[in-house]
Amino acid sequence: MPRIQDEFRRAQVAIGALFLLLGFQYATWVSRLPAIKARLGLSDSEVGLLLMACGVGAAASFPLVATLMKKFGTRRMCVASAGVLGLLPLALGAAPDYPVALVIVCCDGVGVACLDVAMNAQGAELEERFDRRAMGKLHATFSGGSLLGALLASAMNAATSSLEAHFAVSAALLLAVLAYAQHDLLPNVATESPAEADASAAATATEAVERIPAEAKKRRFPLPTRIALWMGLAMAFGTIVEGAMNDWSALYLKNFAKAAAGLTPMGIAVFSITMVVARVCSDSWRKRWGDGRVVILGSALACVGLAGAVLVGGVFPALVGFGLVGLGIASVTPCVYVAAAGQGADALALVAALGTVGLLAGPGVIGLIAGAGGLGWAMGAVAVAAAVVAACTSRISWVASAAATAPESGSAAPDALPATAG
Repeated sequence: MPRIQDEFRRAQVAIGALFLLLGFQYATWVSRLPAIKARLGLSDSEVGLLLMACGVGAAASFPLVATLMKKFGTRRMCVASAGVLGLLPLALGAAPDYPVALVIVCCDGVGVACLDVAMNAQGAELEERFDRRAMGKLHATFSGGSLLGALLASAMNAATSSLEAHFAVSAALLLAVLAYAQHDLLPNVATESPAEADASAAATATEAVERIPAEAKKRRFPLPTRIALWMGLAMAFGTIVEGAMNDWSALYLKNFAKAAAGLTPMGIAVFSITMVVARVCSDSWRKRWGDGRVVILGSALACVGLAGAVLVGGVFPALVGFGLVGLGIASVTPCVYVAAAGQGADALALVAALGTVGLLAGPGVIGLIAGAGGLGWAMGAVAVAAAVVAACTSRISWVASAAATAPESGSAAPDALPATAG
């Protein structure tokens, strides 16, 4: 494959390949859950626990992820975690029993957390280094990887019932993608928070030791800052909205909107299409209006669109509402990851962990609300979650887009500054 000459494009393609790899890997084994269930003789509740083990592994590993990223850097962490993730489906396909499968899937969650944090740090560094927006397209690539993984699973399932054959093919493809990408990843991405960077600079002075509080020296894992908590909450509620759309839109259309059977899958389709389109376009939106405005107005649009669909009722308003949710919520994850990366490895890992918690807990909570009050109330709760995203992100003083606000002189671009709490 010919080498891309433009340095920005070369790094963008390499980092995008990791996003594609992660989406492809997850879709690969999740799409074969029926075969895994039959092979191991699992019940529905055991399958649910298997899925939860992946999320628990990802959420529980956040202090480890931050430590590893500081020690080894994002490039090494990307390569190592992507390599492990490429091989884990093979191990799952060969798992002799359910306990071993649980351990493997939990390890998969840890690998997902490591790659998720490291590749998003690479994406944030790409934007800062070249002063160009890229994170939206990178997250759209993740969605493309999920689609390709599902398509390969469908083709392999039609060709053979062997899980081992399918997972061997996927491992070969994933490792080939990694081999292509690893050489063009950004080297030595800084993962210190602004406070840590200041402390490191001060350490070169004679009186540096006296400036560092004794309490901070003793603390192995620093407590999250206020801004990191706001970002983490925004990510958690944003992923609740995403997960609810994927898990509950079809049932809402069938049982609440009374859609015909052929229309019930259209909820996921409309949401997914508008979300991918919005992520492809979001980089230009961010450049024009700034990350904060895009996130706050987008999540508010998702809230209003979904709440309006529930209040009006009917199939067409529901589809319009789902489309507005995809359009509005798409930029939350890319923009919050960029802002968290500016706060250092601890903030980035915390944001990723709380995003995983949102994906884990969100659909279950929505299910409890649906059981207690019906799907109308459940979708209303999803609209409230989108409003919470807007409220949390409004507490962050987002810096304006460098491309939109940089002066004509050679002064520093505003985007070089990290986001700060409001």
